[in-house]
Amino acid sequence: MTKTFTQHPELHFERLGEEQEVAVIRLTRSAKRNALNDGLILALRDLFENMPDGVRSAVIAGEGPHFCAGLDLSELKERDAGQGLHHSRMWHAALERVQFGPVPVIAALQGAVVGGGLELASACHIRVADASTFYALPEGSRGIFVGGGGAVRIPKLIGAARMADMMLTGRVYNAQDGERIGLAQYLVPEGAAFDKALELAVRVAQNAPLTNYALMHALPRIAEQPADQGFFTEAMMAAIAQSAPEAKTRLNDFLEGRAAKVRKQD
Repeated sequence: MTKTFTQHPELHFERLGEEQEVAVIRLTRSAKRNALNDGLILALRDLFENMPDGVRSAVIAGEGPHFCAGLDLSELKERDAGQGLHHSRMWHAALERVQFGPVPVIAALQGAVVGGGLELASACHIRVADASTFYALPEGSRGIFVGGGGAVRIPKLIGAARMADMMLTGRVYNAQDGERIGLAQYLVPEGAAFDKALELAVRVAQNAPLTNYALMHALPRIAEQPADQGFFTEAMMAAIAQSAPEAKTRLNDFLEGRAAKVRKQD
């Protein structure tokens, strides 16, 4: 069955790589600093639910000088508690498809990574920030609360105390301090985030698909399990991964000298 998704005018999709194995997903609301509205969130969900066959990794980026300045407050509607609950759960469902979807996702960050933009970035598996990047959670000063999964994902990156400080005081982290505390795994010169993210995505796409799946779906769950359950889940996943035909081929290539050995990197 061919997978199809509905194109959205503010979400650009293309495929790159020698085998078109990398999906590049770009927010294209640069006039609004790529602020997220419901249409964009639903388009992201639709895309990750219908990722074309042959895609093995993805890059999410923002058009222009900013990754994403968060929720488009100009489109914030008056909602009662029940409507607000369902709206938040809609965001949860969409960003869960990013985190627990079909392929690893690398975020290319620059400029504003604010509010919902940080929630989107935190749902990705690897974050590459350039020197222009800054991070903030201004919901506290707006009289609202995070609703796109940030209360769960962001403390796992930086701790609950740091997140509370950001929301209570409006603290803004620059690119260097953001990388230091764990908001990004890579820090590159200004303008280089996308190229680095694409380089990583091409590398990630070369992994065995089942291993990538385990890293996306099993590892975060193992990290939250008690040790004895985690060890058992790890053993099950290890057994499944090594039984795959591709794993056997790759191990034989290594044992017979056809695969590169791990070497120190500069």
